[in-house]
This record gives sequence, structure tokens and C-alpha cells, in this order.
Amino acid sequence: MSSREKLLSPFIHPALSFHNRVVMAPMSRRRSVKGIPGPSAAVYYGQRANAGLIIAENTAVAPNGNGYLHTPGIYNEVQKAAWKKVVKEVHAKGGKIFIQLVHTGRIGHPLNHDGDIPLVAPSAVQAKGSIRIPEGRHAPFPVPEVLSTSGVKAMIEAHIQAAVNAMEVGFDGVEIHGAHGFLPEQFLHPYTNRRTDRYGGNIANRSRFLLEIMEGVAAAIGKEKTGVRLSPFVAINDLPGYTEELATHRYLVEELNQMDILYIHLSNMFTDKEPAIPTGYIQDIRQRFHNLLIVAGGYTVDSAEAALQAGLADLIAFGKPYIANPDLVERFRQNAPLAVPDEATFYGGGDEGYIDYPALHHPAAIC
Repeated sequence: MSSREKLLSPFIHPALSFHNRVVMAPMSRRRSVKGIPGPSAAVYYGQRANAGLIIAENTAVAPNGNGYLHTPGIYNEVQKAAWKKVVKEVHAKGGKIFIQLVHTGRIGHPLNHDGDIPLVAPSAVQAKGSIRIPEGRHAPFPVPEVLSTSGVKAMIEAHIQAAVNAMEVGFDGVEIHGAHGFLPEQFLHPYTNRRTDRYGGNIANRSRFLLEIMEGVAAAIGKEKTGVRLSPFVAINDLPGYTEELATHRYLVEELNQMDILYIHLSNMFTDKEPAIPTGYIQDIRQRFHNLLIVAGGYTVDSAEAALQAGLADLIAFGKPYIANPDLVERFRQNAPLAVPDEATFYGGGDEGYIDYPALHHPAAIC
């Protein structure tokens, strides 16, 4: 057995300290009817407060930002009140929690939105595929409406206001979802961004939407409470690879470094057992970005420790293992076997497959 010394040791940063270097990755669980986290959400996140940092599931910044059915929002007072209970429970157990803010853009359906509001995107490029809508049906992604220049500004302000809402609720910080083919990445990508205004065309213009969000959020809540998730080279939600992808993300990272935000969170995926984000690129980010780097995607306890020992990242995020193992850190510490999650309950349902996975024991709150 390899050592878990670094993974399980505290990490002290001038902005924030962590009990360990294990991050619970943001995972959509789709149990928030009308965008409102239910009572079980506080139980779910409280059970997992052993993580050094929890990043709560992607949460819509606007009524048409929740592309998937029953995903939460943080744009009205009812949603804020529900999230406040979640934050209170995590903090009561000694944990720290950020929230991931998202607008899914062209990925979604008006029937899943709060008020049947149309999809919006940089350009009128329809996504391939379909999405689940109410009553268990599926429907094709519609053609999105094109955001006007003033509409783009409104979307930026929606992210900033959502970050302010998160601070009012008591979250320790926010993560902007700039990955997985959602609205910020739709602006980054020349396939979905065919604009001719200041938000389209060259790399700097296509990056402007995300960078103005980051700049605005950092100014509103503090750069030390602001992170971003990126997924370069991960072809998802009908966004293929493109020639300027490396140059685009290098430009982004350098600009984010100048902003001095707290962290970049890389979301990796594997194809034929090969990572979409090459190790060499992650090493390149370490040279360009001087604050915290979180990496996620298929890590085991041993590969996570190896990545930390090699200096590849500061923190390692785990997704699916946290679904079935609320006491994941303790299982790592004891070298205990991990429970296997039930994929049938990943996206929707009630408490089954959500808060009923047993822990090895019931630990006291973290001191």
C-alpha cells in the first residue's frame, strides 16, 4: 500500500485552510424540484463534511440557466433559504463548502426552466442529442436564441449576483462553471461562437465572457473566495476539439493568474483509458498559474497521492466515490473498501441512493 500522507494531511493557504486535500467534486444529483434544494440536501452534504472542501453541485444563476430537470438555483430568496440550511449543516460538522455556479446555455430545454424561458447562447447553433423533460419524456435540444450584446452583459451580471447571493447564504466561496460545454465554454469555442461583436472572433474576444464573469465575481466577493472549473480537450455536450484550443486555454490561464483568483479546477475525462487532459498540459498550468490547482477525473487514493507527491496539483477532487461513501476520507485513512454507487439513482429520485449509503461508523464533528 502506498502512503496517503499528503492526501490526508492538512493544507494551509493564506486564504483558506483545509483539514485534508480531498475535495468532493460538484455532481449534479437532480433532486431540487423547482430549483429548490430539499431537506435531504442538508443531510447529504453534511454526511460528506469530512472532505477538505465540498464543491456543491452546479447551481443555476438565472431562471433559464438550469438546463437539466430538477437542478438547483440560487437566484431567488426561496432557493437561498434552502441553501442556507445546507451550509449551516456542513459548517456545524466542521466542513467547508463552495458552490458551483452555472448557466448551461444551449444545453437544456424551456420545459426544464423556471417559467419556460427560451435557451440562450452566443450563436444560434443547436446542440445534437436530446434531454429529459417533465413526465419522463425526452426532447431534442432546441435552437437557442442569440444573446444580444446587452444580453451578454446581463448574463455576466447574473453570475455576479449569484455569487453575492452565495456569500449572503454563508458559502465559503464560489466556483464558476466554465467547463463541460455550458455557456462560458460555448463562448470560448469557435463552433458555438460565431459572433462579430466584442465577444466573438479572436481568442481574446471569445474569452471575454468568462473573464468578465471572473473579474466581476472576484471584485464582488473577493478573489480569495473565487475559483473556476475548466475542461480543456474534453469533448462534451457537442463541442469537438478545435485548432486554437491549447492557445485559448493558455491565454485564459494567464489572465486568471493575473486576477489572482484562489483556484483553477480541471475536470478530466478518459477515452480508451487515456486522459483527455494530458499530464504535460497540467504541468504547463502549474508554471502559468501561481495559486491552487485542483484536478478531478478517475483518481484512486493511490493515484491521488502520487499526483500530490509529484507536485501535479494541490488538491484532488473525487466525484462518484463520494456518492456511495459519505465517509470517504475515513475509508481512505483506514484503507477500507469503497462501496459501489447505484447508477440508477445518480440523477433524480428520492432519498434512496442519496442519503442512505452507510458510513463505517458515525464520526464526531471535525474539530
